[in-house]
Amino acid sequence: MSAAGPSSPSTSRADLVADASLALLAERGMRGLTHRAVDEAAGLPLGSTSNVARTRQALLELAVRRHAEREARVLALEEMPDPSGGPGALADGLALAVHRSLTRHRELLIARYELALEATRRPELRAFYDRTGAVFREQLAAMLTAAGSADPDRHVLSLVAWADGLMFSCAAGSFSSRTPGLEEIRTGLRELLGGLLGARIDGAAGA
Repeated sequence: MSAAGPSSPSTSRADLVADASLALLAERGMRGLTHRAVDEAAGLPLGSTSNVARTRQALLELAVRRHAEREARVLALEEMPDPSGGPGALADGLALAVHRSLTRHRELLIARYELALEATRRPELRAFYDRTGAVFREQLAAMLTAAGSADPDRHVLSLVAWADGLMFSCAAGSFSSRTPGLEEIRTGLRELLGGLLGARIDGAAGA
């Protein structure tokens, strides 16, 4: 699947613009994201993007919002096993989500890195970017609590850092030529969660 994602007759013009923006970010980087380029990539008449998002800040915010929507569908936290089943179930569900991101939605990951880096240079985008990510962090904290975490906020940071580090390394970093398999990711998450939660997880190394 491309970063632009599938379109349908019901896709709004704002979503078309946002999807084209994400595709351009993955393909050309931040410097390739212009209103004219988005018009062309989306197959819209010139000026259409400006009607949807008049300023560059508005265009970036639109891309961040759409990215959060699409990434939420990729991660599909609501479809994961019940975390009250223990850290093993949580590790298995998260492994599927991480593997799906790396193998089927790599362009979406690259677009996210472009937006995250731009947010470090634009305080107004930083605040918007962080707000969209807060929903995911809250969901993950609730799942960790259900799995037995006594310090979910700290454990969210450790888990997100691990997953983000793996995905960046394999999508854009020094391991970009090597995508770990599902079982490898699963083992790593079981090791991590077993250490964080002080629990024995069958199937983890050393268990």
